[in-house]
Amino acid sequence: MSNHPPAEVPDRLFADDAAETRWRDRFTAARVSLPDWARDAPDRNIYVSNASGVFEIYAWDRATDTHRKVTDRPNGTYNGAISPDGEHVWWFSDKDGDEFGSWVREPFAGRPATEEPAAAVPGGVPGYPAGLGIGRTVIALGVSGDDGTTVFVTRNGAPAEVVYRNEHDGGVAALSRDETLLAIEHSEHGDNRHSALRILAVADGAEVAEKWDGEGKGLDAIGFSPIAGDQRLLVRHERRGRDELLVWDVTADTEVELAIDLPGELTADWYPDGSAIVVVHTHEARNTVYRHDLRSGELTKLATPPGTIGAVDVRPDHTVEYSWSNAAKPGVVRALYTDGTERVLLAPPGHRAPESTELLDVFVPSEGGEVHALYARPAHAPDGPLPTVFALHGGPHSHDEDRFSAYRAVWLDAGFAVVHVNYRGSSGYGSKWRDAIEGRPGLTELADVAAVHEWAVEKGLADPAKCVVNGASWGGYLTLLAMGTQPGLWAAGVAGVPVADYLAAYEDEMEPLRAFDRALFGGSPEEVADRYVECSPITYVEHVAAPVLVVAGENDPRCPIRQIENYLEKLADRDSPYEVYRYDAGHGSLVVAETIKQTAIEVHFVRRHLGMP
Repeated sequence: MSNHPPAEVPDRLFADDAAETRWRDRFTAARVSLPDWARDAPDRNIYVSNASGVFEIYAWDRATDTHRKVTDRPNGTYNGAISPDGEHVWWFSDKDGDEFGSWVREPFAGRPATEEPAAAVPGGVPGYPAGLGIGRTVIALGVSGDDGTTVFVTRNGAPAEVVYRNEHDGGVAALSRDETLLAIEHSEHGDNRHSALRILAVADGAEVAEKWDGEGKGLDAIGFSPIAGDQRLLVRHERRGRDELLVWDVTADTEVELAIDLPGELTADWYPDGSAIVVVHTHEARNTVYRHDLRSGELTKLATPPGTIGAVDVRPDHTVEYSWSNAAKPGVVRALYTDGTERVLLAPPGHRAPESTELLDVFVPSEGGEVHALYARPAHAPDGPLPTVFALHGGPHSHDEDRFSAYRAVWLDAGFAVVHVNYRGSSGYGSKWRDAIEGRPGLTELADVAAVHEWAVEKGLADPAKCVVNGASWGGYLTLLAMGTQPGLWAAGVAGVPVADYLAAYEDEMEPLRAFDRALFGGSPEEVADRYVECSPITYVEHVAAPVLVVAGENDPRCPIRQIENYLEKLADRDSPYEVYRYDAGHGSLVVAETIKQTAIEVHFVRRHLGMP
């Protein structure tokens, strides 16, 4: 490993004590996820929180209102589940964020400090998680590795048996309530971005039913009916170019498409009696929630405030619980009761995060169509152009939303305007928009970013000499690619956990991502090498002219460290300044102090190189 210039770590970002406290308070304020409750013991719940300073799994007994921190690991824990009877908490145990490991479990009430958690699935093998279904007597577990996908089933605690194995990417999607049927998503047709569904008999792994909508049209299994013996499966499809819903009776092999007349895209989950579904509607980076009666077809809008719904669930008494935030107001978990009343469900301890600034909608013409962007200016900013951060989301099949972000807020506090670009490749805008990057990823998205950049400059909102491109994961990849292919647009770039050398990344990344890349590029590097080269940041490193900061995780299985080192070696031969910060975790950090440190490094780097106080 070469000695690259290390990033400077500032003691503080603001001279004013109140401003310094405010930005840090947004990160240190405790947050909680929507609780996941045990199906047969709904008073027993688990959730994820950073209350200890690290994101960990917590157990919550609603009957006694007692909380227990289940996990306590240096780099945190995020993936958890609870058994239907509420007796056990499950969590995924990997090493320092590398995402490779096994599911373990422990009693809901806790285990002695001298005991290690037990292996959750006897006879299972370590790997990358590929879905999980926990029943009363049956457990279905998906594992991904270099040899493809394996699905194990164990019954009544017996050693696990293999019911499915294939070289292609896939995994467990849903277990029927009577535990006789297992839905898996697979990509045996060669495209894991547009999955097919297969129903297996739990008893012997025999195929019961299959559904595939053909090339470029994916199917996602949401869940079986909550009623035992009712073998209806709620499915998300994209037959008309956007995410919609259908109910598939897998025993009869009949289906009903749900005609829900709303713009944008839909997902849903069951009401506990199986008579209705709760629908989350996404349109222009915001969510609304509805109850859809499956018998009458009646659609009833629920009273949730404008913003983003992170997750939603329906309790046995039909109380709707959901997590929510918007750009100005920090996240909260709320309960909406059947009488129309509402309250905060789970208030995290300690101080509440200070509020921030609202986002404004912008629609900008580009070569591929109209690009939706979200724009914010610092409170009390003077009129005229400002230093501007173009924050590019990861994914790429994700999108920026009207939600609270401590990260966005610190840039605003530091005097920057912030622009989020939902470029082609983003989800939430239909299949055509999402899939428009196929065959030419990276460069396609950056054409949309350039169009929004041009709009911001022409409107007198962004200072063209102080425009910064910034992102993590896929956003980090786009950042490095932009620095080399659009050097005239950017005064600095900040790339977190990026793809930097696509050929080397493909060699080292986890197999599900290789499958994703093959689907995205139209083949492997052996088959379409020129495309990987054309779309790789390392190809354009000689054109990088502005300062670059690279932040990388030592144990990252998604954007591995070797390919980043390859890029840095070539960058070292350039005259333009660059700095590197490496940390001992994976694809991001679950440790609040580490996140604060990285954020301070990034803002400090940009302000130094832009000559800002």
